[in-house]
Amino acid sequence: MKNLLLIAVLFTSYFTTAQTAPEGQTITVTVANIKNNEGKVLFALHTEETFMKAKPIQATGSTIKDNKVAITFTNVPAGEYAITCVHDENDNGRMDFEDSGMPKEDYGMSNNPMSYGPPQFEPSKFTVKDKDISLKIVF
Repeated sequence: MKNLLLIAVLFTSYFTTAQTAPEGQTITVTVANIKNNEGKVLFALHTEETFMKAKPIQATGSTIKDNKVAITFTNVPAGEYAITCVHDENDNGRMDFEDSGMPKEDYGMSNNPMSYGPPQFEPSKFTVKDKDISLKIVF
């Protein structure tokens, strides 16, 4: 009887796990023009509500090899998003600025908009629907 109960539990958990697929899509981001291999590139995935205001929906970083880096955000639900990234050359976990307020480190955003001020969500946004997405960001 104990064995029968164990088998029932295993089958139930197997089918429950097998039927619970991860929700959302995958976003792969590549930056291929990094000026050197020092530090890391830090990436943040934002909604309009979090963009430049709050903690990102997802964040990750990657070391640089051959002046390139590629990362993947997984399980991203359908919606509108923007990605920001910074070449954290000194590996201190944040973007550094000149006394004048200008960035010391290279940065970029999804859609590669030209920016003469703080990054904005609208020109950087893209839509996640029912397909995985690949993006290239240029510094």
